[in-house]
Amino acid sequence: MDMPINTFKQRLKNGEAQIGLWLGLADPYCAELAANAGFDWLLIDGEHAPNDLRGLLGQLQAVAPYASQPIIRPVIGDTALIKQVLDIGVQTLLVPMVESAEQARELVRAMRYPPLGVRGVGSALARASRWNSIPGYLDEADAQMCLLVQIENAEGLANLDAIASIEGVDGVFIGPADLSASMGHRGNPGHPDVQAAIEDAIARIRKAGKAAGILSADEKLARRYLELGATFVAVGVDTTVLMRGLQALAGKFKDAPAPVTGGGGVY
Repeated sequence: MDMPINTFKQRLKNGEAQIGLWLGLADPYCAELAANAGFDWLLIDGEHAPNDLRGLLGQLQAVAPYASQPIIRPVIGDTALIKQVLDIGVQTLLVPMVESAEQARELVRAMRYPPLGVRGVGSALARASRWNSIPGYLDEADAQMCLLVQIENAEGLANLDAIASIEGVDGVFIGPADLSASMGHRGNPGHPDVQAAIEDAIARIRKAGKAAGILSADEKLARRYLELGATFVAVGVDTTVLMRGLQALAGKFKDAPAPVTGGGGVY
């Protein structure tokens, strides 16, 4: 069996724009439904969605036959947790709340085997190596790992240039919901000050030679970020897509007013 190639990482290096969807329903069947829809990448959320390790595994298995590339967001950038998530087979992580270059450097080490990192060697137990059925897995795995760090507060934004300069950081993702709250505009990521900060961040990330990413369910904003050069953009969340569709359908037959949606346009 050959080493699985991280095509998401390849496309980032080539500067290709990739469109994604956030998965929060925490269910393999729903994840497979999203994979079948044709998104380039799917973010399986372990931070805010009710996912545990076995649930993340089930969703990875569900999307594996499809072209959509899975990304996992762990609840925190903990070295031991990262080891578990990598061993179940994901090759791309989006780590939340990264605030310093040192934190980014430690995340790079957590995703690499010794001597370049500290990832524990347990490939005989790991789906990632197909239980030692991939020849040379330990030698080739590091090259397929893709680290995306999430900047989502004022401190992270202040340290953005240093974070983006770290070798092994493949992309920087701007979290507009938390960033807007950090800037005093909670629930309003469309505020001019927040948008100015986001646009400046995308430019700085690109200047550093790294891929820029963001999430926005606002089509106008999502297209604006793509025009600015963001290359991995999530354009919706499965929970929101389902909720709005259900509310609209119910409203048609119950003569209910159009539902008022929150989230400030991010989700």
